[in-house]
Amino acid sequence: MEVILLENIIKLGNIGDKVNVKPGYGRNFLLKTGKALRFNKENQDYVSKKKDELNKKNNELKKKFKETALLINKKSFLFNKECKENGELYGSIKPKEISTAILNKMNLEIKPSQIVLKESLNKLGIYNIELNFHSEVSARISIKIDKIQSA
Repeated sequence: MEVILLENIIKLGNIGDKVNVKPGYGRNFLLKTGKALRFNKENQDYVSKKKDELNKKNNELKKKFKETALLINKKSFLFNKECKENGELYGSIKPKEISTAILNKMNLEIKPSQIVLKESLNKLGIYNIELNFHSEVSARISIKIDKIQSA
């Protein structure tokens, strides 16, 4: 499926690029969320005319995300969880739980989809997590998982 991008998307392309994507990704994500338009002559002309406006909007978004990234970069968050004898948790920590902790501690709204987990957070320890705010803006945080101290 050929689409024209309305946003810069990591590992895909920039505003106005014509890219080939799998039909499901195109239909269910790019088109549905307004990040792209189907490729045809009318849409190509539309994007060419709107490119300056889209770039301006993109730069404003990038500036906002840079401020957020500066606030949160290199911060550390502590999670106290029940665990088994071998240090494994009874459940893993999910992006939704991390975003809630960030909201409670720093009053910053981070979408769970912006949190990149390269491994499952299901053991005690310290994990470095990447937050992707924008195709050009990211931050790193530290998650420490400790066991609950019994009384």
